[in-house]
Amino acid sequence: MIHVVHHPAYVAPAPGSPQSNTSRGSPPARSTYRWNKNGLIRDLLMAEGDRIAWHRPDPTPLAALEAVHDPDYVAEVLEARVPAAKTRRIGFPVTPEVAARAAVVPGGTWLAARLALEHGYGANTAGGSHHALHDTGAGFCIFNDLAVAAVRLIQDGTVRRVAVVDVDVHQGDGTAALLAGRPGIATYSVHAEKNFPVRKARSTLDVPLADGVGDDEYLTTLEVTLAPFLDARAPDLILYQAGVDPYAGDRLGRLSLTREGLRARERLVAGLTRARGLPLASTVGGGYGDDAAEIAERHVDAILTLGDAFGPIRAG
Repeated sequence: MIHVVHHPAYVAPAPGSPQSNTSRGSPPARSTYRWNKNGLIRDLLMAEGDRIAWHRPDPTPLAALEAVHDPDYVAEVLEARVPAAKTRRIGFPVTPEVAARAAVVPGGTWLAARLALEHGYGANTAGGSHHALHDTGAGFCIFNDLAVAAVRLIQDGTVRRVAVVDVDVHQGDGTAALLAGRPGIATYSVHAEKNFPVRKARSTLDVPLADGVGDDEYLTTLEVTLAPFLDARAPDLILYQAGVDPYAGDRLGRLSLTREGLRARERLVAGLTRARGLPLASTVGGGYGDDAAEIAERHVDAILTLGDAFGPIRAG
């Protein structure tokens, strides 16, 4: 059984759409973000029947958000009054529905981590918002759920050490910046060197890749860098940003992984973590293109492949 976290608020209408309750009457936000992606992920997982155990998160405590993000920015988001400059950096307006989604996603990642500690693996059907910074969002990311969950897990004494492992095609710059210097937390990012963001932050370990890297080189590089990173940092838990945008057909990717290469990536990460007795909690991360159903299938592939790789045996 695969333990999956989902909340109805994850499925927010696109800002400016007829379903959105924004009072500004703004036109639909034009971006490559697919607002129906999380609902499609939910539907595909529901089709798996009893294979999935569903869990619903609570909204993230205000103190947990403010432990990572500027309190003024947190208030701007929760009250849906994000100024224009920050809205442009995020890539879409923060409506009341989008604010409600942002408030609950970090709680979902934290709950997925708690489930991973109990069962070996837990998945959040949203999250991976690794570009969000201290006082602003960026790159379709509002609150950095990975950073919020990592700090919360350390502060509440659930674990002593956490590693954030980020395999999205874009560097986890916000995660790296927000978690730099925090005791017990380490960050790893393997990404396309020439992709967004232009200015990279410094993770504990960054693994930049040239454009066009395919399955074999990617998987070899991942193994020879991630294994010693895990050994050196000895985390109690992995928070895994499982972005599927390294896929060759992804609109915003610059790498050339196949669908089977993405599955092999999940089996490799699961194998490295299970061999060390480490629980792993995954988030959705990036995946872009015109076909929302195809993107959702890539994300669901990641969740199911990881769930199968961990199997029924508890970590530790």
